[in-house]
Amino acid sequence: MKTMQIRSYGEDAKFEVAEVEKPEVKAGHVLVKIAASSVNTVDTMIRKMGNELPLSPEAPAILGMDFAGTVEAVGGGVNDYAGGDEVYGCAGGLADLPGTLADYIVADCELIAKKPSNLSMREAAALPLVAITAYEGLQRAGIMPDQKVLVHGGSGGVGHVAVQLAKHWGARVYSTGGGERQLALIEKLGATPINYKTESIEQYVNEHTDGVGFDLVFDSVGGANLANSFEAAALNGQVATTVAMVELDLTTAHFKGLSLHVVFMLIPMLHNFQRKEHARILSDLATIVESGGLQPVLDESKFLLEEAGQAYARLESGKAMGKVVIDNS
Repeated sequence: MKTMQIRSYGEDAKFEVAEVEKPEVKAGHVLVKIAASSVNTVDTMIRKMGNELPLSPEAPAILGMDFAGTVEAVGGGVNDYAGGDEVYGCAGGLADLPGTLADYIVADCELIAKKPSNLSMREAAALPLVAITAYEGLQRAGIMPDQKVLVHGGSGGVGHVAVQLAKHWGARVYSTGGGERQLALIEKLGATPINYKTESIEQYVNEHTDGVGFDLVFDSVGGANLANSFEAAALNGQVATTVAMVELDLTTAHFKGLSLHVVFMLIPMLHNFQRKEHARILSDLATIVESGGLQPVLDESKFLLEEAGQAYARLESGKAMGKVVIDNS
């Protein structure tokens, strides 16, 4: 089968076409003909940093985590899938799991689910990593109807899903963005847009919460922005973040009695830990999508498998609006 591989990691790491043996299905897995895959920030980090990240596969490597496609064969013990089923998931591209920049993937059934029936393969491929991340963060933070929820970075990959899920679960949603296009998308998704470049935290907390603060803050920006999340949260509020690799003074969080939830959705893949949760979440997400509660946003760009390098460059450019998707076949 055709794959796109990188032979060594680094800033200038290039993807090259490589023919390899088509993988054979094994127990508990399905062989999937990949129709589309999407690019995530963690994919670009692996390509650049390689062995500096403990989750990177050994080079030469087939990267890519998200995919959508059609089941071609099922392994022993698999009862929930049959040939011809359309599925989606996040099941490769790190550690010892071959990735999705390929014609086929042998995917663990505990990391996939049946594709939402009302999405194209491209749309479905855009969802798994970002949607599981948003779902897990909001649920761990105990989201409830009528809460005031602030999503930092609501036009981004994880953020645009978090906005929609929070709204689906009955919250009143607000979201920060830094440009006209970003703010327009946030509003289109059903949240009240906040321009963090022109409004201070104190200003938007006063305007939207009468100075009380938000019940739940979902921070898809993280890093130094976590301090802003603490400042925007209400007393005894909940903060969920997807980027906590930062040294930070927790004084504000202490005096507000905040609860912090750190989301790292790759744990089940890396450690074979509670993988069934990903299958369950993906199945629930499919139901939400089919009910009209979630629609992925795709960047206008289009790339073939052989153009994987250009797809990665598109995401790294910061010019993409929505998920960057690759057409594998």
